Amino acid sequence: MPQTFKIAVIEGDGIGPEVTQEAMRAAEAAAAPGGVSFDWQKFPWGTDYYFEHGLMAPADFLDTLAEFDAILLGAVGHPDVQDHVTLNGLLLPIRRRFDQCVCLRPSYLYEGVESPLRDKAPGSIDILVFRENTEGEYANIGGRLYQQSSDEVAIQTSVFTRRGCERIIRAAFEKARTRPRKRVASITKSNAQGYGMVLWDNVFDEVAGDFSDIETESLLIDRAVMEFVRRPESFDVVVASNLFGDILTDLGAIVVGSLGLAASANIDPTRAGPSMFEPVHGSAPDITGQGIANPLAAILSAAMMLEHLELPAAADAMNDAVRDLLATKGPRTADLGGTAKTTEVGAAICERITRSLS
Repeated sequence: MPQTFKIAVIEGDGIGPEVTQEAMRAAEAAAAPGGVSFDWQKFPWGTDYYFEHGLMAPADFLDTLAEFDAILLGAVGHPDVQDHVTLNGLLLPIRRRFDQCVCLRPSYLYEGVESPLRDKAPGSIDILVFRENTEGEYANIGGRLYQQSSDEVAIQTSVFTRRGCERIIRAAFEKARTRPRKRVASITKSNAQGYGMVLWDNVFDEVAGDFSDIETESLLIDRAVMEFVRRPESFDVVVASNLFGDILTDLGAIVVGSLGLAASANIDPTRAGPSMFEPVHGSAPDITGQGIANPLAAILSAAMMLEHLELPAAADAMNDAVRDLLATKGPRTADLGGTAKTTEVGAAICERITRSLS
């Protein structure tokens, strides 16, 4: 029976429109054989909107997004707009309003991609980070006093709740049960942050007691970044706070070859509101308009969207197409050592999807 999903598309800034277009084409190619189509509705929100209106999006933009099945985001950011404006004007309100408490960020070393680390075999690095996505260090609670004087004070407060810690940690353990290695590593800085992150450690130990079949490890963030380089193949599922999950996944992306392969999903596990899917790489203003941006992270993010929409065959087709393109030395952009244009990579992905499903 034909099925149509309403998808809100925020192409955003910089290379966002370039890579999002290829992600949409790939999703259509993967879903069409199953009788699934997408009602893409684009919204011109981002820094261009900010320059014109003083806001990243209209005041009621969250109410608008609530009517959709999912959100596909390209990128936000501009050299002339401070990052805290773009983040707090668009991304963080979306994550909080729709309680997208689980941020999934995979780092996988594909065949045909060279890691900057020596002698790492394809598939040997396969890390899935569960990043707490709605509180922690990004809660944006605090303030500034005596601004622009020598006595200026800024206070930034992290927020850790038992509910917030438990639901992300439990989600990580549940996912680990579905993976072959069945390991979970928790990352904190509880030796120096003795309240919020000690609560996290306590909750992690409590939840681990419900999963006796899962091997666990707890690391401080400073050691974790070292071990991501020294022994990345030892990690399976990793669970971390908002800030630490953000840092670790940027490192994980480089360890497996390129930020251009880094996909992400912002998930509301209850499905009460739309979840959001976006590449990790940002707006890349230095290459905007050149047609050389790597679309694979956006395509892989769209595959995560299809999986969330319970279209596993279509998601598999997209993931398999990326895997095949990289393994067979198909067209690739400059970040992966190639010379292909964004559209050429996108076309090659769609061709592989169509061929596999025909």
